[in-house]
Amino acid sequence: MSQLFGLVPAGQPVIFEPTTIHSENSFIYKIPPSATPNSKPFSHIVVFFLPGVALPPGAAAAIHLLTPPTNPQSDAFDITFLGALGDGKASAIFKLCCDTSSGVAIGISIEPEATVAAKMQELAARGPSKALPSTLQLAQRIISHAYNFLSGYSGTTGGPNGVEVVPIKAFEQWWKKFESKVRTDPTFLERDV
Repeated sequence: MSQLFGLVPAGQPVIFEPTTIHSENSFIYKIPPSATPNSKPFSHIVVFFLPGVALPPGAAAAIHLLTPPTNPQSDAFDITFLGALGDGKASAIFKLCCDTSSGVAIGISIEPEATVAAKMQELAARGPSKALPSTLQLAQRIISHAYNFLSGYSGTTGGPNGVEVVPIKAFEQWWKKFESKVRTDPTFLERDV
């Protein structure tokens, strides 16, 4: 039986069928980019057991985010453990801290509860290091983004000892590009640049 789970990427229809079944305990669900024009990429996904589904005793479902490899020499997905479903937890919402505009994949593997519990402890242990940036860090990233863009438009007025200026039109161009980037990838400022 391949229909064990349902997935709902925010703003998209529910997905019931895995794209790839590696074994009776391992499934991959490819989530295409939204087919709706002008729609935003999703940043959250709900994963749940379908009605009537029960895992074998002592088992849990490990949920992983599969993204294209960061190493260009590799063709294997980068795998990030998101969390788990199991006895007493039939659904969960996961925040995806990656660009989903070109689609992503979710891997679900049915594993021994002890293995999944160890992954959950590891995830909890590294949680604070994955905290969102502070307001100061966000402000610094926005200013850095603006400075890098606008520095290419600077010029001087008043001769050799003149004042450095940036045309207001350049600022307007930066603002439009910045807004577009925020719409396309709302989490880009959360990542270190």
